[in-house]
Parts: sequence; C-alpha cells; structure tokens
Amino acid sequence: MDLAALKNMNLKDLLSKFTGGGGILGDKKLLVKFGIGFGSIIFFLIIYYAFVSPKVNDRKARIDVMNENQNKITEYTENIVNLEKLIKKVEPEFIKNSKLFHSRKEVEDLYQNISNFAMTNGLTIINLEKKEPKAVMGKQATQATEINQDNQNQDNQNQDNQVVNDPNSAKPLYYKIPVSYKIKGNYLGYLKFRRALSKSNKVINFDLETITVEKETGLILSEGIISIVGLPDEYES
Repeated sequence: MDLAALKNMNLKDLLSKFTGGGGILGDKKLLVKFGIGFGSIIFFLIIYYAFVSPKVNDRKARIDVMNENQNKITEYTENIVNLEKLIKKVEPEFIKNSKLFHSRKEVEDLYQNISNFAMTNGLTIINLEKKEPKAVMGKQATQATEINQDNQNQDNQNQDNQVVNDPNSAKPLYYKIPVSYKIKGNYLGYLKFRRALSKSNKVINFDLETITVEKETGLILSEGIISIVGLPDEYES
C-alpha cells in the first residue's frame, strides 16, 4: 500500500483492513498468541508483586539493617580502642591520685593500721589524735586574697571583695588532715613500725618527728605529726 492510497483511505476502509479476512484481527492464531503473551505478562506481574517483591524488599531491608549494624560495630570498636588509649593515658595520674587522697573511711582505716603496726612491733600508743582538716587553697584564691588585703583602703575595695568571695576562685584544692601521735617502745620495733607505715597503699607524710631516749629503760619515745590528703568533697562541711 503506497502513501497516496493511504491518504485516500477512509476510516471504514482502514477498519476493514484489520477486521477483514486478510487483516490482523482476522488472524485467530495471531490473536491467540497475542493473548497468551499478554496474559503471561500479567500473570508474571501478579506473581512478582504478590510473592517475589515482598521477599526481595524484606531481604533488602535486612541487608540495610545488617550494614547499619556493621557500621555501628565498626564505630563502637573504634570508640573502645580510643577509650583504651585514654585509660592508659590517664591511668598513671589516677593511680597517683588514688594513692595520694584519702577518704573518711580510709582515715579511720589508718588509725587501725597504726594500732596494728604498733602492737605487732611491741610498741605502746600513748596518744593518737586527728586534728581539724586544713584547706589548701589554689593559687588564684591566694592571689585574690593578697590583692584584697593590699587594696582594702582603696576605692575599688568592693570589687576586690567580690573576687575573694567568688566560690570558684576560693574553692580549696584539697584538705590536709594532720594526725598527732605519741608512741613508746624499743628503737628497733619503732623502725619496723615506721617502715610498715611507709609501705601503706596511701601516701603518708611525716611532717614532724621527735625521738627521745629514756636512759633508765633504754626505750624511746617518739612524738610527731603525720599528715594525709583528702579531696574537698569528702571534707567540706
């Protein structure tokens, strides 16, 4: 069929070409094949969206969750490694501070240790007394106090007083707890007592020590002051 004939063909002629005996719609085998193909496509789409697609989406969601969990595991692993490095970094400082600072309970334990060490080495405790804790101020608070004292007659006295009364600048760094003692016994036993005390897990400072010897008995009398350190939170009233 040429273009000129197609132009002269009306709608009825065109339909007759399709529906006629030699037309496309007249070919039953072709229509059956077309119907089977179209039906197969529809059947495949129904099977896919009804059964296959939900399983695919579910598996995809599981894979996404698995990938997310894997990313979290990687992140947590990195955090654990960083925390381990941080722990190793601060561990020496922690050990140092744990040996330096005493809690209230540890102060009571110190009394018991002193008594035990003295009895073990044949010494007699004549006196053992804990003094009032003394606050050790920070450098900033000390300087602020000195500035206030030097300028107390000047016009800016009120401003200096505000600096001194600032709770942040006047907060103690730590408390020093003195403990006075008086112990009597033989000198060798006292040396063993002192060595046992120095091997305590906590740091104990000997601030003052006086030893006198009794000529008649040969025993010694040791008088002195030891001090320990506590954190502000433990000893602030």
